[in-house]
Amino acid sequence: MSDHHVDAPLQPGDRAPNIVLDAITREGKVALEDYRGHSPLLVGLFRGLHCPFCRRHIAAQAQLDGALRGKGIESLTVVNTPIDRARLYFRYHPLPNLLAASDPDRISHRAFGLPNIEFTENETEWPRKVGMDVVMSMNVDMPGELPRPMNRPAAAEYLNNKDGYEMTEADQRMAAAGTGQLFGQFLLDREGIVRWTFTEVPDGGQRMFGAPSPQELMSAASQVAS
Repeated sequence: MSDHHVDAPLQPGDRAPNIVLDAITREGKVALEDYRGHSPLLVGLFRGLHCPFCRRHIAAQAQLDGALRGKGIESLTVVNTPIDRARLYFRYHPLPNLLAASDPDRISHRAFGLPNIEFTENETEWPRKVGMDVVMSMNVDMPGELPRPMNRPAAAEYLNNKDGYEMTEADQRMAAAGTGQLFGQFLLDREGIVRWTFTEVPDGGQRMFGAPSPQELMSAASQVAS
C-alpha cells in the first residue's frame, strides 16, 4: 500500500484508511477494506513484540475476541515486528483466535496518525518529542506484574526479564527505529468509520504504556454493535 500519513490520531467520525499487511497467524494478506460492508472491526496498532507492555496489550485484546465476536465485531492486531520473528513468537506463545498482521515499517501507525516520538535529554514537545527527565519521572503501577511502581525503562526491563524475552537482531532493529512509536486501538463500524479510540497521545504522556479497561472497550463495542 502507499504510505499515507496524517498529523494527529484519527478521531470518531474519521474514515479509516485501507491498510494491507502480511498476516502472521494465517497465510496471505489482511486488508481493512475486506471488512467494510461486512462487520465492525477493532484495530490494535501496537509497538513491536520487543515491548513488554504491548505484548500484554495484545494478549488483553485477544482475550476479548470471543466477547467482541458475540457482538458481531472482528478484531485485528498489528505489530511492528518482521513477519518471520512474529510468527516464531506466536508459535511458542499462541493466543487462540488471534488475527495478527506484521507492519515492520509502521505504515499503518502513520496512516492512523500515531506519532513516533523522539526521546531527548530534557526537551519535551509532546507528542513530537519527550525528555528523558520527564520519562524517568513518570512511574507505571502494574499490581501483580511489578513489585512496586517503577519508571518506564526500569519497568520494561523488569517485565522482559520476568517474561524471559530474549531480544533478537530483528527486535533490536525495530526497537532502534520505533521505541517512541505510540500505540492505539481504533474501533471501526461496518463502513470503516472510526467510532471509538484509545491512544497514548492525550494527556501529555500520562497515558504512555497504559491501556483501556475491558469494560471501557466493551462499552464502546456495544454502541457500535447496536
